[in-house]
Amino acid sequence: MSTVADIFRLGLPDYRQLHGPLNSDALKAATAIVNCRTQTLGGRVEQCDRCGHELILFNSCRNRHCPACQTTARLQWVSDRVDDLLPVGYFHAVFTTPHELAPFALRNRTAFYNLMFRAVKETLLQLGADPKRLGAHLGFILVLHTWGQTLLDHPHIHCIIPGGGLDLRAQRWKPSRARFLFPIPVVQKLYRGKLMDFFVQAVKAGEIQFHGNLQPLAEPPRFQALVDAMYAKKWVVYIKPPFASPQAVVKYLGQYTHRVAISNRRILALENGMVTFSYRDYAAGYAEKTMTVTVAEFIRRFLMHIVPSGFVKIRHCGFLANRSRKGKLAQCRAIFRKKPPTSRKEKRAMHKPWSEIVKELTGFDPTRCPLCHLGTLVVVTVLPRLIGTGLPILNGG
Repeated sequence: MSTVADIFRLGLPDYRQLHGPLNSDALKAATAIVNCRTQTLGGRVEQCDRCGHELILFNSCRNRHCPACQTTARLQWVSDRVDDLLPVGYFHAVFTTPHELAPFALRNRTAFYNLMFRAVKETLLQLGADPKRLGAHLGFILVLHTWGQTLLDHPHIHCIIPGGGLDLRAQRWKPSRARFLFPIPVVQKLYRGKLMDFFVQAVKAGEIQFHGNLQPLAEPPRFQALVDAMYAKKWVVYIKPPFASPQAVVKYLGQYTHRVAISNRRILALENGMVTFSYRDYAAGYAEKTMTVTVAEFIRRFLMHIVPSGFVKIRHCGFLANRSRKGKLAQCRAIFRKKPPTSRKEKRAMHKPWSEIVKELTGFDPTRCPLCHLGTLVVVTVLPRLIGTGLPILNGG
């Protein structure tokens, strides 16, 4: 089965000829993906203590854009979030942006994505605090995705929201309706108004630039026409019914927090300079279809979703925000009579190796011999890193 790494190894030289050098963030991600789980990064030889079967395992790159490196990170994140769960229903909301704004996001990534986070955050906090809606302080997790099923740009934010909030005056929990958070039309209108207001102000301040094909829109009449069209358009926001249990919430969200633009399992073929991959067509009732593009085009689409170095894609807001999380969550736990979470000191003392976390959350034991299924794999040889291998593929002229 072909992988994203295989496609990059094959097609990066042609991509560079068509599109020029990679920027620093794309170069870093592409280098990591190409070298991931190869001799370049070193590794180890593991041997079964029962039958003697040997495995050579190369180290992973751990880059957040690498499709081969997200499972362990996701499982660790899921394990860390368990203490935050409250015994209430949780809603999954998705906030999208019209396709006309996607080019602005692509050419002003940090600025535009921050506007999206701010608009979603303020929309939910305002509606939560409104006495006509809930009259409570919400807490929620936001996760940015920038792609659609065919790898084209489609920035949107996934949200996980407990069904209720803290009434800070009465020091009690105010639940939302069991299967209803806020009216969708109200959420759509408020979110649209906030994001467009932030967007216009960012343009005036020079924080959003009109690069490339966007330059004609810098003319005031054309820009105003765009703004008017965005206000007239119905934006897509939806809120799914609550999950079956809080545990199901975290496992479900874990699929989103560490997802990359495309997984290796969706790549069906790599031949004759073309890549075929599967995707779901939401407009056709989630029908599974296939698409074939050139290797260079696949790489172009994938690199569109490399977020700037240091950019935070997962954010906690409201009573889950880092600055107030400890105290507000303690209030919630007291209200629900939930036992205090394990302290950091206790967690360090109880720190589990990644293999135990994987086994607990998936049932798969990565230390068990895949041949005899009885013995345990133990490291017998450490393979050193080969510094520099693979880099000429990316940095050559």
